[in-house]
Amino acid sequence: LESHDPAYLARVRARAEKAGLWLELSVPSKYLESADAYAQMAHSAIDRVPIDELEGRVTAVLLTPYPPGIPLLIPGERINATIVRYLQFARDLNARFPGFGTDIHGLAKDDAGAYFLDCVAHNAHTTGLHTNANTQRT
Repeated sequence: LESHDPAYLARVRARAEKAGLWLELSVPSKYLESADAYAQMAHSAIDRVPIDELEGRVTAVLLTPYPPGIPLLIPGERINATIVRYLQFARDLNARFPGFGTDIHGLAKDDAGAYFLDCVAHNAHTTGLHTNANTQRT
């Protein structure tokens, strides 16, 4: 099949990159244990953050685009620039083509059409709950 030919795939990627439609996937970094991030949400220690301001924040919720229905982020992961660009693309697609866009479970939308994601509050993830290479869990 042509779709399995490496040369064909390279041509498709080159056309998508030229059109600004190619996003390189990246692996988000884990910052909090998922249970700790969920506990922050359960205790209302969250900020509702506009998608344009998400880079570097830690998600408190599962973020799952449909299709395909595979989680993009799980609670406790730090949001990187690639994920922000994807969410901006999805927002713009939904605005430009109503009814044909993607549904992303975990995003909140207000009456004006702005999208938000619930993130661990800044003060909550600096109180010693975070786990990374430099600190131990308390």
